Amino acid sequence: MLTWIVSLPLLVVASVAGVLLLRRPGRRASALAAGMAGGLLIAGTAAVVAALSAGPATAATAAAVSSSSTNGAALIAAAIAVAGSSVAAGLAVAYTGAAALAALSERPELFGRAMVIVGLAEGIAIYGLIVAVMLIAKG
Repeated sequence: MLTWIVSLPLLVVASVAGVLLLRRPGRRASALAAGMAGGLLIAGTAAVVAALSAGPATAATAAAVSSSSTNGAALIAAAIAVAGSSVAAGLAVAYTGAAALAALSERPELFGRAMVIVGLAEGIAIYGLIVAVMLIAKG
């Protein structure tokens, strides 16, 4: 639990810094944001490994500890699946929505095709939610 208490403020600060960097145009800001995303991935992996490899806080039977850590791993994996797919869907909808609006401003008859593509981009979040439900049911 201590790992999450320490790492959560760092993840929030890094996320806010990444959003602020992406608002500035230029290749350097994109490269810096990609570097921060890689750093966050490494830090998140280290936090998950540290949380899963830590011993039990109280004396418990081996079976209870094993099932509890397996359930915790499934919940963490489900959270990662939902968060990753939601971020990816948001980025996909942002780019496809902007392109769809640009196309609609020139040719309004493309509305149906444009909305299908934006809907497909939104489907990424639904796939992540389905994976999360499967992980929680298995854990």
